[in-house]
Amino acid sequence: MTRQYFGTDGIRGTVGQPPITPDFVLRLGHAVGQVLRRSGERPTVVIGKDTRISGYMLESALESGFNSAGVDVVLLGPLPTPGVAYLTRALRASLGVVISASHNPFADNGIKFFSAQGSKLPDAWERDVEAALDESPAWVGSAQLGKARRLDDAAGRYIEFCKSTFAHDLTLRGLKIVVDAAHGAAYHIAPKVFHELGADVIAIGCAPDGLNINDGVGATHPDALVRAVRANHADVGVALDGDADRVQMVDASGRLYNGDELLYVIATERLNRGGAVPGVVGTLMSNMAVEQALRARGVEFVRAKVGDRYVLEELLARGWLLGGEGSGHLLALDKHSTGDGLVSALQVLQACARSSRTLAQLLDAVRLFPQVLLNVRLAPGQDWQANAALAQATRAVQEEMGDNGRVLVRASGTEPLLRVMVEARDADAANRGAQRIADAARAG
Repeated sequence: MTRQYFGTDGIRGTVGQPPITPDFVLRLGHAVGQVLRRSGERPTVVIGKDTRISGYMLESALESGFNSAGVDVVLLGPLPTPGVAYLTRALRASLGVVISASHNPFADNGIKFFSAQGSKLPDAWERDVEAALDESPAWVGSAQLGKARRLDDAAGRYIEFCKSTFAHDLTLRGLKIVVDAAHGAAYHIAPKVFHELGADVIAIGCAPDGLNINDGVGATHPDALVRAVRANHADVGVALDGDADRVQMVDASGRLYNGDELLYVIATERLNRGGAVPGVVGTLMSNMAVEQALRARGVEFVRAKVGDRYVLEELLARGWLLGGEGSGHLLALDKHSTGDGLVSALQVLQACARSSRTLAQLLDAVRLFPQVLLNVRLAPGQDWQANAALAQATRAVQEEMGDNGRVLVRASGTEPLLRVMVEARDADAANRGAQRIADAARAG
């Protein structure tokens, strides 16, 4: 059974258009409640959200849907996605629910779920929910209806959790840090975390109005952070996205560091402390330079499909702890059960504090390979995998680059596009290779 509503990260879309409508979200809450009640126990779910104006409407619809199925609800208010995952575990809840469209503009929203252990749920669970959506509602009697309450100190609990992941023998005292929360879920949390660890904090992107989430700020628009770091002569900048599960960082010179580089810093800090790092999981898009630098330190590097859920699956299968994507979704499973932008930033700053070195110095051994990404529009029904000229061009480019480059050709999961990525030590070689493959794709 294919999934009709769930994508790679929950259910997402434009508010007011199916499925992000209040009537569907009420049905969704009821269907999830029916699935939860199969355990025989009275379930409790926690619900958090980002700062989109539509969050009020969707929160009310979800609450009603759960209550109608006999499920109790704890409302957390605005809270980062990883904060909801943490409190799901801490409160021993049956399920965690996040109302957010992450880095998308305010007109979009979505619903995603966490297990009682604070991790992403498997495809099989999502298929069960979709099957329940097709069933008639099973309203419980008045005496069995669920109740709802608000947890007033949700933000404070999560702040303390984030601080606990930073080494107790270190401090951020003496650092001036610009923190950009993208006018999103961490607006009232991120500045406090860094301030309470000793940093002098300058906050931007921390004034949400329901409409400005991710608007020119945050991890997907890091230019605002770069400008603020330079203008305030700060030591470092930290940018989160709307639901604060991804991070980008900037040093005092205004140089931006992506998730691949930050993952390398976290892994090598553990190695330098004598810790065991048997392997790291990246994705098909992870930069080859980071892979080579980690292998030079004796760390195996494995690529998963694009998407943090696939990185997590690979980590769990191998029993490893560290993984992530260039977008800034980073996982340190001994610190948290899911990707957490704040916790990841603290792990990087811990490496800087412990070594008394800057990000540039910690990444001196890594020079990112230029990556060229081209999109080729596919005709309806076009079978790009049967294109012999494309296959030949792809093989030829890879053979010419050898160990000094990498080719990736894949179909987009959301648009009728073929994505052609060529990565090489030499930028001109990457450009030439990508154009050659794209031309072959168009000719087919």
